[in-house]
Amino acid sequence: MILSFFDQFASPTLFGVPLILLALTLPWILISPTTQRWLNNRLSSLQGWFMQQFTQQLLLPLSPGGHKWAALFASLMVFLITLNTLGLLPYTFTPTTQLSMNLGLAVPLWLATVIIGLRTQPTHALAHLLPEGTPTLLIPILIVIETISLLIRPLALGVRLTANLTAGHLLIQLIATAVFVLLPLLPTVAILTAILLFLLTLLEIAVAMIQAYVFVLLLSLYLQENV
Repeated sequence: MILSFFDQFASPTLFGVPLILLALTLPWILISPTTQRWLNNRLSSLQGWFMQQFTQQLLLPLSPGGHKWAALFASLMVFLITLNTLGLLPYTFTPTTQLSMNLGLAVPLWLATVIIGLRTQPTHALAHLLPEGTPTLLIPILIVIETISLLIRPLALGVRLTANLTAGHLLIQLIATAVFVLLPLLPTVAILTAILLFLLTLLEIAVAMIQAYVFVLLLSLYLQENV
């Protein structure tokens, strides 16, 4: 029983072929395509308004040099939100519960921000490793600590997204199992537990959106330090 709770995080296969690529591709079908009409439909208008508001809030603290990342950040935001929310549906698979995938997104993007900082303003980028006015004896220790904190950023990005989604999925499955077990024994308690499950599902939908936003927001903050 304990192991079956974690089976939902295993990548599904068909004839020995992993279906994670299919799970990563299908969410883009839900995005409304652009048209050549003068007036868009309601879905396209809502989608355009959301992208405009999100991009404006995300790029507000960035300098004009960081605005080149607007399309990348907006696409990543929509991609993560779609994957996280669709993974809450029954008989679906959530690719963002895989640490390997989240690290595959976090490490290259974080490394790109670091490389941009070292290329455009190397003195300012290296100055983050040693605060001004540090005593001479603490200089080697602080450089090591700041270097470790810099290298651990992509790991924190990937682990945060994975841990929040994994914990939410496990909690939903545990409470759903309790509802089925209690239904023939204690119907009243089972109904109250089902109400709790419904509220938890709403909370997990909010968590799925918030974690996608936090992932992109932290990347924008890392970019802000290097542009």
